Amino acid sequence: MNKMSRRYLLDAPEGFSLRHCIESHGWYDLLPFRYNENAGALTYTFISARGGEPSTIEISASGETGIEVLTDGIGKAETKRVLARLFRFDEPLDEFYGLIEGRPGLEWAGEVGAGRLLRSATVYEDLIKTICTTNCSWGLTKKMVTNLVEMLGEKSPSGERAFPTPAAMAAAGVGFYKDEVRAGYRSLYLQELAEAVAAGVLEPESWLTVDVPTKELCGEIKKVKGIGDYAADHLLKLLGRYEGLALDSWLRSGFYKKHNKGKTCPDSKIERHYKNFGRWKGLAIWCDMTESWFGDR
Repeated sequence: MNKMSRRYLLDAPEGFSLRHCIESHGWYDLLPFRYNENAGALTYTFISARGGEPSTIEISASGETGIEVLTDGIGKAETKRVLARLFRFDEPLDEFYGLIEGRPGLEWAGEVGAGRLLRSATVYEDLIKTICTTNCSWGLTKKMVTNLVEMLGEKSPSGERAFPTPAAMAAAGVGFYKDEVRAGYRSLYLQELAEAVAAGVLEPESWLTVDVPTKELCGEIKKVKGIGDYAADHLLKLLGRYEGLALDSWLRSGFYKKHNKGKTCPDSKIERHYKNFGRWKGLAIWCDMTESWFGDR
């Protein structure tokens, strides 16, 4: 952070765990997030909803309930808005915690205030990153996202780069995604998606607040090329809708080991296992499968 940094001490919602939110899934490992696990500090660079140049914030816990934020210039109100977005401060989880109380393998999440999945400052960023997770290793996902940020992202005063804007991505061309980003078959998807968002034809931000059933919203999301069943369910989780399980090879393998004696089984059996969690079943399976990540809670 540069010498002009501002420092804010902010209150977090009751029961909120910064560590468990940051480490809730792999987003913290993708630029423009940077995570110092030893220090418990998350750095993130973004462009304000009001536009302008990118800003960088460094977030860490302060005491038992507070959050300390260093910024390279943005005001307190914008800092609070971004934190609320990243950490889902406005998302009530009391109903979910009630459902998992007393359930082995799940109750831990309620005890430590876990269950909030880290997300980006925009749905667009989460959408692009989700496409970059499909049909590939995590290493390739990380490489594609790193290339996007380092080659197309604008620099903040601190020298960190934000996720590229739709306009910047739309201007890059399909060849750039093939040759520089190494996005493979996703190259055309990224180009067309960026063009649609830059032109206002597609508005991913509206998915956060649109008042339609999840099944209908899922159908709209799957109209985006490169988004199938898994990717749609994953993105829906980041929108606060957990009806889908977002099954991939990792989740299936974890279920087989934990609940099926290591043997493979049809997806229908996995669905039945979490059926009673209703609209929370996607979050239930995620907390169930990530219990081992937090052995010390």
